[in-house]
Amino acid sequence: MPVNACTVDTTGGLTIGHLALKGRVIAAPMAGVSDQPYRCLARHFGASLAVSEMVSASPQLRHSRKSCQRTNHDGEAGPVSVQLLGADPDQMADAARHNIAKGADIIDINLGCPTKKVCKRLVGSALMRDESLVRQILEAVVSASTVPVTLKMRTGWDRSSKNAPTIARIAEEVGIQALSVHGRSRECRYHGPIDYETISRVKSSVSIPVIANGDIDSPEIALQVLRTTGADAVMVGRAAQGQPWLLERIADALEHRPDPGDPSLTDKRKTVLTHLEALYDFYGEEQGVRIARKHVQWYAEKLDARHLLDRRCNEALTPLMQLEWVRAFFEKVVDRKHTDA
Repeated sequence: MPVNACTVDTTGGLTIGHLALKGRVIAAPMAGVSDQPYRCLARHFGASLAVSEMVSASPQLRHSRKSCQRTNHDGEAGPVSVQLLGADPDQMADAARHNIAKGADIIDINLGCPTKKVCKRLVGSALMRDESLVRQILEAVVSASTVPVTLKMRTGWDRSSKNAPTIARIAEEVGIQALSVHGRSRECRYHGPIDYETISRVKSSVSIPVIANGDIDSPEIALQVLRTTGADAVMVGRAAQGQPWLLERIADALEHRPDPGDPSLTDKRKTVLTHLEALYDFYGEEQGVRIARKHVQWYAEKLDARHLLDRRCNEALTPLMQLEWVRAFFEKVVDRKHTDA
């Protein structure tokens, strides 16, 4: 890692505004992934906060099926954090008020999404090219909110304009309560090394909590990132896909508790089946089965057993069929384990 190590106390919780979290591991907002079933699973495995999928601030989309599902927090443990996506200060402020009325305990602002679909609308990480507009948006949302407002961003638009420290100072000036920084520019998307130096510069620029994000895929990396950057917490995203128990291992490491290691194969099977059942309950059977397919693939990959997953599992049209093939998959994994032994 490119910067000098810092002496950081990784134990204890993180405070965001008036909210005291119980730990320093946060489940990242991921479009198409961090829905209500996933957030509940993340909280079960030790995340002190699980941020929602990004929700459009557009009032025209507020009552769409997708938006309603993304803002459904039934049965979800607090605090509830809702991430908003938009570029119009008034719309963002109105969306903040709407989601607070629906139960949001934290409003998070998206300056981090790097996808073409988002950036061509000049939202997400594209906003980092317009610091004046960023200030207007942050001021409007903070003024409209009765709960803490946080911000998620990248290091900058590209490698030649790493303005995250400048935006961090703007954010603190207008009342943002915490910052999450993905250690890549929009140009890099999800490729290339993490820029720990810029995360460290952001931390040095402000007094509010800074949360480090990007390729945190083990307890050892989480500890190293905090010590290297001086950040106050870590945010775990894609690394937890197919292995949500990683969140628990990282949380234990930050509290200097013994590493429990991965769960047993029996417990992993139980987690997968519980997750699938939650998806069916939340989305309904038809949509739940479709959404579950990618999660099944991720679980199989993390078990290094994707080749054992019957293609008919991905073609299943009902929960009964899908669960039958998932159970058959785990029987093959057990047989492989016995054979290898």
